[in-house]
Amino acid sequence: MMTTDLVAQATLNSPLGPLLLGATERGLAYLWFVDPEYHAVNTLEAPENPRQRWIAQATEELDGYWDGHCPPRFRVPLDLQGTAFQRAVWQALLEVPPGRTSTYGSIARQVGAPQAARAAGAAIGRNPVAIIVPCHRIIGSNGSLTGFASGLPRKERLLQLEGALLV
Repeated sequence: MMTTDLVAQATLNSPLGPLLLGATERGLAYLWFVDPEYHAVNTLEAPENPRQRWIAQATEELDGYWDGHCPPRFRVPLDLQGTAFQRAVWQALLEVPPGRTSTYGSIARQVGAPQAARAAGAAIGRNPVAIIVPCHRIIGSNGSLTGFASGLPRKERLLQLEGALLV
């Protein structure tokens, strides 16, 4: 789901490849890896402006993240747009701290839908703000790395960066 009220976009280099950021007046709305193999959309309909306040704040926080200063929670305001269920799942992802992992089933239970692990997985797969909304911290119930919109190698590297112990 693309928002039509984007005010800015920017591309940011990262150790795992370029990132595309998009912001509205309310907060950061998009963040994903620019990679045609995984994302069909690698540009947004908004002017390029790396100095827009939410993009600049996200860039600063991500720079610290890559330098190993992973905050318990990023502070940049988010403008997450999706269904009520998707937003509940994304909010639950924000509760998984760096260095820890959770499972799809656990997230489903956390949002009050214990039988909806697959639906939670689908919502996680549509997370519009990677890294900051930490979908990479969600693993299979058997401890396996499963599903990541930007590829499992990136998921593994993000978990390693955060010091997550994989079971």
